[in-house]
Amino acid sequence: MFTKILRIIINKYTITLVAFGVWMVFFDSSSVLNRMRYRDKLNSLKQEKHFYLEEIKKDSILSQKLLSDTSEIEKFARENYLMKKDKEDVFLVIDTTVDQHQ
Repeated sequence: MFTKILRIIINKYTITLVAFGVWMVFFDSSSVLNRMRYRDKLNSLKQEKHFYLEEIKKDSILSQKLLSDTSEIEKFARENYLMKKDKEDVFLVIDTTVDQHQ
């Protein structure tokens, strides 16, 4: 019984099949490990694409507001670039408390 199992294991076709399986799993350019890495990279790129598409939507809405309304331009300049009118003081308040919900 043991010799029969040993003959099957030592058989040239079995050895070839095992070697082929090991080659395909670990060493081939399209191995299982590489495919998993590519899938993870693809998922991260899809998330990045979704993020940038959302940012493009936000920026296009903001640019339409800025092109159509002068009060929006003034508001944007005051909030983002700390611009001020003549004879006006700007005080910058920074919140140093830590958010307890994070």
